[in-house]
Amino acid sequence: MKEIPGSLIEAARVDGAGHVKIFMQVLLPLLIPAIVSFAIFQFLWVWNDLLVGLTFSGENTRPITVGIQGLTTAFQSSADILPAAAIIAMLVPLGVFLSLQRFFVRGLLAGSVKG
Repeated sequence: MKEIPGSLIEAARVDGAGHVKIFMQVLLPLLIPAIVSFAIFQFLWVWNDLLVGLTFSGENTRPITVGIQGLTTAFQSSADILPAAAIIAMLVPLGVFLSLQRFFVRGLLAGSVKG
């Protein structure tokens, strides 16, 4: 938000906009790419978090990361099932990233070019 020019906020104030209107109609549309980029990173962090899945899951419901971790033990490995399970686990984050890709790229490039 520091990179957004103060002249935009001043112009909205001159036009008679209050704090909420400035935030909702001026700042929020400019911040959407950054917010979506943060949401993608946060989703991937939570999706891949094995410790939380191990700690809070019950016997009947487990996240897919815990299920994949359970396929490999110290004495045996399900080498035929493990790659298929990893691909299935990768489909949801890949779908989220591809569906929000335009926001992600716009958010990464938001501060790189001065206009």
